[in-house]
Amino acid sequence: MGQGDAPERKRRALATAFDPVFYRTVYDDIARVGADPFRHYVETGWREGRDPAPWFSVLAYLERHPEAGGDDPFAHYLLRGWSEGCEPSPSRHRERFLERIGGPRRPASAEPVPPALEPVLPSPEPVLPDPEPEIPEPLASLPSLPSVPVASDPDLPAGLTREAARALIAADFDPAFYLSAYPDIAAAGQDPLEHYLLAGRWEGRDPRPGFKAADYLEVNPDVAASGVDPFLHWLVAGRSEGRPLRFELGFRGRIVAGLAPLEARMAAAARAAADISADRPRGLAPLSAASQAAGLHVTFSHDDFTKRIGGVQLCLQAESKGLVRRGIDHLHVFPAVPWPTLRPAGSRAALGLVWNGRTLGHFAVGDILKALRKRRAGARTTLAVHSLLGHEIGEVLDILAAAGARRGLFWLHDFAGLCAGYHLMRDEARDCGAPPAGSAACRVCVFGPGRDLHLSAHRRLFEALDLTLVAPSQAALDTWSAASDAPVAAAVQVHPHARLVPSGRFAEAVEGPLTVAFLGMPSAYKGWPVFTDLAERFRDDPRYRFVRLGSAAAPGAPADHIEVSVTADNPHAMREALDSARVDVAILWSLCRETFSFAAYEAAAAGAAILTGPDSGNIAAFTRTGGHGLVLADEASLFAQFESGTVQSLSRKVRRPEICEIEYSGMSVDLLEALS
Repeated sequence: MGQGDAPERKRRALATAFDPVFYRTVYDDIARVGADPFRHYVETGWREGRDPAPWFSVLAYLERHPEAGGDDPFAHYLLRGWSEGCEPSPSRHRERFLERIGGPRRPASAEPVPPALEPVLPSPEPVLPDPEPEIPEPLASLPSLPSVPVASDPDLPAGLTREAARALIAADFDPAFYLSAYPDIAAAGQDPLEHYLLAGRWEGRDPRPGFKAADYLEVNPDVAASGVDPFLHWLVAGRSEGRPLRFELGFRGRIVAGLAPLEARMAAAARAAADISADRPRGLAPLSAASQAAGLHVTFSHDDFTKRIGGVQLCLQAESKGLVRRGIDHLHVFPAVPWPTLRPAGSRAALGLVWNGRTLGHFAVGDILKALRKRRAGARTTLAVHSLLGHEIGEVLDILAAAGARRGLFWLHDFAGLCAGYHLMRDEARDCGAPPAGSAACRVCVFGPGRDLHLSAHRRLFEALDLTLVAPSQAALDTWSAASDAPVAAAVQVHPHARLVPSGRFAEAVEGPLTVAFLGMPSAYKGWPVFTDLAERFRDDPRYRFVRLGSAAAPGAPADHIEVSVTADNPHAMREALDSARVDVAILWSLCRETFSFAAYEAAAAGAAILTGPDSGNIAAFTRTGGHGLVLADEASLFAQFESGTVQSLSRKVRRPEICEIEYSGMSVDLLEALS
């Protein structure tokens, strides 16, 4: 395996050696909220000093091997430390874990031995190191078993043999689902049932549609504490006992149950930012070099638009291309690591820079300021703020002052100017409408502690600069204007990102089931849980076919995947894919107030009818005013449409909609003349 596969090799190594039963047992909060133990450890657990297995202590390893700092110590040991002679120490929770599951199966004096590992070497065919007595042999295809009583050796129910347990699991196991849900298993050519029995169930993988191990353990804490395979428990006892598969709180309840405090998210981002070293100042040479450009345009957003896909990124890609055509230099500033909020005053972190479409690297703010101050004065300088997430307002103003930019645009892509919960969703579950700061509604929300930070920073921005507030829709502007705490802009303008242009061509009548689609990223706030619940309920109904269009497959989704990726070079990819797939209905059940929604325009242009809810912002407004589908009262109304078959009146065959082209705006470039 080449070096380009290093992230996948790292994930496989971690998944092989990680012990989810240990993790859930010793960290009760993980079992209580039903979080996936492996994902929690990889994303945050190791940073919090949590141990991944009874034989490995994260803090002890870091103390003995400081060179592992900045990376997951467990990954460091698995990928290189063991071959370099690094010694792990047992977790301080080991004895408590062994007591809770019934004691060790080895003599108590014996030291735990980690599972066998696969060395990660750059050559296509790994050359193994010379064997030594204490170094385990490399992994062949499936992980070897640890010598402590962890995941791979569960206690079987009384009277049940291992062969009988295997037969029970095999009878209800869905191999096609497993390979779809976990493409790494398919890519490795492993037998799905064998993988599940030996490793997958202990990695928190699900064996079939409708059974989620994390949900079952959350609602049955005694099973979580026992360390028994949750699927086997359900087959042997849970099903006959009538045990629930999950809390019937709905997906919103599950979202709220899994929320992390805002302070914890910010602290995790700060730790990640501290791990990023700034590049040397010489990489900033293009900023201060002599230029014949007609001017300089400075933009801010939450990430590198050249390497990410999304609505804001597409806007910036179009803006960047337009600036090149006009001969204007473009400097884009973004945080080196993602942040859930603006950065607090006084915090320090490296900033990433993109110069005329090319990423320069990550730099210290002081070095950026010095480079900008060396730039030739006199050229016209404008600015556009697309997002301030991850930015500290004082640094933003200092950078703009050094660049000589005071007049520009503030794009209303979301509502971060009103709240840290920039989707305006209370506890990430329901629309809140931006109540007054300090109100009871804010005090009970997870984002309440961050609201003052966002409001004060954006007020400072609008007071210091001459900004035009640009909303991509009237619906977005109405939400902003209705908020009593909204900062006041010098001017306001509605400038849609796109418009529909009739083509004179009408959709062809298509026989067969109604094709129902979900577009784009499978995230909760875009309505993915609603779509999957709908698709699960009607997956065997011959009246319907469910598809999902996006850049990457959603593992385990109850819908066929159609690969499509929209970029600035191919902005019509989604519309063309929708038309080609003859999609009848697009479920755009966004839970938040969308300020624009490219997906709505793409669906309508391709002749698909839109089904959306009342809280979807401009999707609902666009659907109503343009007659592009239905705005339903709630999810029950959505499901009723399918149960009754009423939704079939929205088929292409019945409606014969006109296919449209999409004409995209030039974003900020369209408005630059007004800033002169």
